[in-house]
Amino acid sequence: MQYPNDETPTNPLRRQLMVAGMVAAAATALPLLVPTAHAATPPHLPTRKRNQNMNSIITKDGTEIFYKDWGEGQPIVFHHGWPLSSDDWDAQMLFFLHHGYRVIAHDRRGHGRSSQGSTGHDMDHYVADAAAVVEHLDLRDAIHVGHSTGGGEAARYVARHGAGRVAKLVLMNAVAPLMLKTASNPGGLPREVFDGLRDALANNRSQFYRDLASGPFYGFNRPGAKTIQGCVDNWWRQGMMGGAKAHYDGIKAFSETDFTEDLKSIDVPTLVMHGDDDQIVPLADSAPLSAKLLKHATLKIYPGYPHGMFAVHPDVINRDMLAFFRS
Repeated sequence: MQYPNDETPTNPLRRQLMVAGMVAAAATALPLLVPTAHAATPPHLPTRKRNQNMNSIITKDGTEIFYKDWGEGQPIVFHHGWPLSSDDWDAQMLFFLHHGYRVIAHDRRGHGRSSQGSTGHDMDHYVADAAAVVEHLDLRDAIHVGHSTGGGEAARYVARHGAGRVAKLVLMNAVAPLMLKTASNPGGLPREVFDGLRDALANNRSQFYRDLASGPFYGFNRPGAKTIQGCVDNWWRQGMMGGAKAHYDGIKAFSETDFTEDLKSIDVPTLVMHGDDDQIVPLADSAPLSAKLLKHATLKIYPGYPHGMFAVHPDVINRDMLAFFRS
């Protein structure tokens, strides 16, 4: 085969350029392949400075908490459910961003893009992490919105850290006041229910998450319901981004934490939203009880709506929240 002169493999000029290129590449790689005493990084020091190229903070116990912060205006802080991430609020964050609000959401420790430490997966740590993000951003006159586990987190945050910073609160299909059946909460769910969740997670977390999302979470297991595959896939994606240890421990956090005293102490206007076909956090032992404990509550029940109602009915849920925010 014939080549033009400047492309012939045996052309002297081309051969010299090729050799020069290989030498330069080797010289560049050499410090990486053969570290010297001066170039070595002590093993006890981080190899990069965190919190430089992404929105995150480092808490007092060394946990990295990822957050999103979009727009300007009155801030809305979103608290996501178990075992998901701030991505679960996409439809709400975009909606309220376009209505002139500043929208913020973080990934709970062990979830999403936050670090997966082995400890601190309890409600008090969750709330302290949320408070650290709020303080880092110096958010004031903020509206806090929490779904499911995030509803409990938001309620405790407002009760313990919200003074002077919080304007309103939304509890959506929240785990408050208490999910677990006890002597003082006879309408709660038996411990065996939560033990079953732990067993399913430990045995095959991936399949468990697919089954939960394609079934009771969005009500896709109801007769005549049409599965929205994108919701199922997104739920599974978010769940698998997080850590199994954090999610396992989180079951205890959302099922056994009693928010009764937190709810009693909250004095900001609160919208309590719940679907009456919630198969994850049953209505009877949650929203109506929370509304009675709160000083300034508005209770809104959605007939036929499932636990993940804000994802499958965002037009309705967003509209009602916007009306509450503007009221």
